[in-house]
Amino acid sequence: MKAQIITIGDEIIIGQTLNTNAAFIGEQLTNLNITITKTSVVPDEENQILSEFKDALEENDLVVVTGGLGPTHDDITRKCIVQFFRTELVLDQNVLSDVKKFFETRGRTLTKINEDQALVPKISIPIRNSRGTAPGVWIEKNKKIFVAMPGVPYEMHGMMESFVIPKLTEKIGDKKEFVERINLLTTGIPESILYQKLGDLNELLNGAKLAFLPSQFGVKLRLTVYEKSQEEAHNKLSEVEQKIRTIAGRYIYGKEEDSIESVVAKLLIERGLRISVAESCTGGLISNRLTNISGSSNYFDRGVIAYSNAAKVELLKVNEDIIQKYGAVSIEVCRQMAEGVKAISGSDIGLATTGIMGPTGATAGKPVGLVYIGICDDNICTAREYLFGDDRLLNKDRTSQAALDMLRRNLLGIPYEE
Repeated sequence: MKAQIITIGDEIIIGQTLNTNAAFIGEQLTNLNITITKTSVVPDEENQILSEFKDALEENDLVVVTGGLGPTHDDITRKCIVQFFRTELVLDQNVLSDVKKFFETRGRTLTKINEDQALVPKISIPIRNSRGTAPGVWIEKNKKIFVAMPGVPYEMHGMMESFVIPKLTEKIGDKKEFVERINLLTTGIPESILYQKLGDLNELLNGAKLAFLPSQFGVKLRLTVYEKSQEEAHNKLSEVEQKIRTIAGRYIYGKEEDSIESVVAKLLIERGLRISVAESCTGGLISNRLTNISGSSNYFDRGVIAYSNAAKVELLKVNEDIIQKYGAVSIEVCRQMAEGVKAISGSDIGLATTGIMGPTGATAGKPVGLVYIGICDDNICTAREYLFGDDRLLNKDRTSQAALDMLRRNLLGIPYEE
């Protein structure tokens, strides 16, 4: 089955709102082994919407639309659907009941404009909305399927989960081909180096598909296999995954929706260890990420933001002479910061960062993006040098990720490749 996803709305066109709907729908349809041929964004303009409907249905078996089903004047998708399919609007009592209940539970007065949302195209099956007032639309005509849902992500998600996915699963019937997919999350290695490290991909994958998806936090490896049975697909996926882990396992910190902070949190709890963090250039970002995890009080003791040289000396007991000799952004100072926060907190591990985030602050021999990350436990007290880019906020993200990866490696005993 081939599908196109259409998002309607001026706010998407001008970049005011991110098009997260298309990403969610695309993932859900792909999981059903439906091929996405195109995603498109159309403004709130009748002729363009109708033209996009026509082209999409000519080329695809399934068209999924979001946006423009609300009650205001610029919500014209329903009008376009009626015109395109040459049908009419009729009142659906079940939808009207849903709308009334929605307003009653919130103590709000139902207006005529909201009642009109219970009007649905006569040829459609209404997709009831348990999270809002605008119903969705399911239309089957000429062996094609047309689905329209509200643009509010929360409402659209509910319709996909409760109605659209089960309905499509029923329509697809017995699969002739089974798909299995996994996302492996790597960090600390650039995309190009990871690609080279994996070697001959044809030999490695043996027919599976591999996509490299980089971000400031690392490279996601999306691995997909297609086989004639679910068991064969599962076995093939496991086989290729193990091959990748054998080659690049030290860089893989998790899979699917794992965050590196959740991974290190689990390791710290399992080992009964507590950590404290001394941050200069990251301004508390590492502490924030570590405490995003429920139960963080079991492993996180404190975070010290020692931005100035005076703070490093007063709070972390960094040697002032060392700062004068090597500068605040140096491997020597970073190591003392990690050692200092461990000592003053009595934690098992001290983690520290210092660097030049940019775009200003560079000095002779110390460019923007230069960062030192240090770690100290009962066995070692060390620091490493990193050189990131010239974007301040990206550098903060990259530094926090690298620091958490240093912690992960320390806990697992994984050495760095020199």
